[in-house]
Amino acid sequence: MKAIVCKEFASVEKLSYEDVPDPKAEKGQVVVDISASGVNFPDGLLVQGLYQIKPDFPFIPGGEVAGVISEVGEGVPHLKVGSRVIALCMLGGYAEKVAVPATHVLPLPDEIPDDEAAALVTAHATAHHALKQRADIQPGETLVVTGAAGGTGLAAVQIGKAMGAKVIAVCSTQEKLDIAKQNGADILINYTEKDLKTALKEATGGKGADVVYECVGGDTFHACSRSMGWNGRLLVVGFAGGTIPEFPVNLALVKGYSVVGVFWGSFTQHQPKEFQANMKELLTWYLQGKVKVIVDQTLPLERAHEALNKVLGREVKGKMALRP
Repeated sequence: MKAIVCKEFASVEKLSYEDVPDPKAEKGQVVVDISASGVNFPDGLLVQGLYQIKPDFPFIPGGEVAGVISEVGEGVPHLKVGSRVIALCMLGGYAEKVAVPATHVLPLPDEIPDDEAAALVTAHATAHHALKQRADIQPGETLVVTGAAGGTGLAAVQIGKAMGAKVIAVCSTQEKLDIAKQNGADILINYTEKDLKTALKEATGGKGADVVYECVGGDTFHACSRSMGWNGRLLVVGFAGGTIPEFPVNLALVKGYSVVGVFWGSFTQHQPKEFQANMKELLTWYLQGKVKVIVDQTLPLERAHEALNKVLGREVKGKMALRP
């Protein structure tokens, strides 16, 4: 089969498109013939050696796929060959086939297109886990979403609205803010035109934010850390801006809020039953029209480096996908 292979930590241009052996379904696994693969910011960090996890070489990046089961391993009675599914694979998704633990595979409704299904797993599931398990967000609370037009930010806007929050979208351009508004944002802040701390104070009536979904880092994080309300939850999701901030812990003490890490990949490993329940809820919301994956562009698999560069450059409105 064809796959994108990483042989060293380097720029995405160093990735190779080549033939590799087909995977086999071991005990507790299935093989999925991939119809589409989601592209995520952590994929770009991973191949450069900048992510929390550093796989052994060579490896195939890509953590989310949609496709059809072509082989079922021993001990998997509930999944059948020919079933259309979405799958979380952690690695191996930028390929024509991937072997996946059966616990990380879910039936895919026919109403959801392949590229939207593949791009649903990581971004929406991260936002869902963050707002549900980590923030325990409640109806009527104020949610601030930074990077609100990116894949996971846009997902947080949609899911925040589905859970009854008042959503404040923070973006760098009016075009991105317009997309956030179309997906449910109530208040829009362009941080290149307004001081973010001042704008958040105005938007929350001086109360501060109940929950911040922060995936940019740097100065954006610092402004949010000073804009939290009492009993607030500052969710640390990622650092798309490229700078990992240092946090003055006295702020949490004085303002009485929590700083909460969000590492969805670990959540899926430690709490697989909750992961499956979350995904079923997300799929239900999708079918009800409460959430939707916005696919900016779908490229052929061999152009994975182009997709990754677009994601790393924060040029994507929604998600990128790849097709074998």
